[in-house]
Amino acid sequence: MKHIFFDLDRTLWDFDENSKAALVLLFDELNLDQHLPSFQRFYTAYKKINAKLWHLYGTGKMEKSVLRVKRFSDTFIQFDFDNIETAELMAKRYVEVSPYQTRLFPNSINVLQELKNSGFELHIITNGFKEVQHIKLKESKLTDFFNVILCSEEVGKNKPAKEVFHEALSRANAKAHESIMIGDDYFVDVIGAENCGIKGVLFDPKKIQLQGTHEWHISDLAEIPGLIPWMAK
Repeated sequence: MKHIFFDLDRTLWDFDENSKAALVLLFDELNLDQHLPSFQRFYTAYKKINAKLWHLYGTGKMEKSVLRVKRFSDTFIQFDFDNIETAELMAKRYVEVSPYQTRLFPNSINVLQELKNSGFELHIITNGFKEVQHIKLKESKLTDFFNVILCSEEVGKNKPAKEVFHEALSRANAKAHESIMIGDDYFVDVIGAENCGIKGVLFDPKKIQLQGTHEWHISDLAEIPGLIPWMAK
């Protein structure tokens, strides 16, 4: 094995905690307590709506410009607050604030350093928006670990499309059989990669996937260095 590809959100960068931190700041900044019952109720509704809309985006059924605003406007409407201007402002501020949050999963930096020191070439393949993913990497001090950083929108399709993985392999000058993909989404990251001949590792920090879901199934990034020799057999 020579090349290790990582997903970013929910694999290295703790998307859920960083997103929540940004939303707490914006809830206060925009005085949303005047229109919504509480942050927690807003956040619970937002997570469900955001997940549904991201699925539509991931399958090519929604444009990102629509998703960015609709996730907030639809959430507001749940509480009879139909205000597109506030939704548009929150969408703008969220993109400005969220990528500057820097919480990573435990052992991220140590593992990346160990892999780099061992001679592996490290890369990122992410479905996240290009303009914010590079900020996340820079602010979290991750950029220098990676040779190739591919945002799927550069390809015009999202993971698990084969075209995304093929483009990543091409940019990294890597062969599929000497590569590993590590990500939190079983279908998007793991199966998507394996459909292209890349071995996949399922990262499941909350242990919500059934044991045996996948041959290579970890809950802590610190497991990666010890796993690689077994995967190379």
